[in-house]
Amino acid sequence: MDADDPAAVPGPASPNETAPDPIPLSALQHAVYCLRQAALIHLERMWAENRFTAEGHVLHIAADRPGHRRIKGVRRVSALPLASARLGIAGVADLVEFHAGNEAGSDIETAYPVEFKRGKAKLHRADEVQLCAQGLCLEEMTGAPVPEGALFYGETKRRGAVPFTPELRALTEETVAALREVFSTGVTPPPTPLISRCRACSLAELCRPKAVARPAAAFRRRMVETLSHESPAQP
Repeated sequence: MDADDPAAVPGPASPNETAPDPIPLSALQHAVYCLRQAALIHLERMWAENRFTAEGHVLHIAADRPGHRRIKGVRRVSALPLASARLGIAGVADLVEFHAGNEAGSDIETAYPVEFKRGKAKLHRADEVQLCAQGLCLEEMTGAPVPEGALFYGETKRRGAVPFTPELRALTEETVAALREVFSTGVTPPPTPLISRCRACSLAELCRPKAVARPAAAFRRRMVETLSHESPAQP
């Protein structure tokens, strides 16, 4: 499910609860893009619509309808609930294809998650992490390896394969750990240093990244000035 869909914004449990709710899969995409954005949406429950989020919502109207069909021997299940008890994550996959085993007479199917996104492929790995998390859930749920999935982009009308490499799996689990820390402490992180991402963010007005960064910068300047004017310690 697209992270740009306001209907896909379940929140984490309170930091005081002993059994926290699973981290939403959609939050992982937000966290890779900007950990502060993930906290504002999933911790502080903020949301703002812009053209990009609206387009993403329209793209998911069909994908979010539960369904089951078989095409050319491939079983296709849409809006499939996923969860991983090990990682503490849960959500809904837009589409999961189940491909028959390569060996003759084998009943083992290989799950192949497909995530629908607006726009086109991005330079960052936020979409890939969200997709990989779906693969990790499917591996735990089915007990079978899930070597790759695919991302379908609405602008290009094409999908590209995403191998779940050890590097991508590690990045996904690191993102889950970072989000777990944010949710457990209840502290919203500072804005991303990558200012270009703020311009495309629907939460820019609510986040106010420049205003948030200004006090921190002023504090650092005051500390430097104070330390530079302190008298050296006497022996």
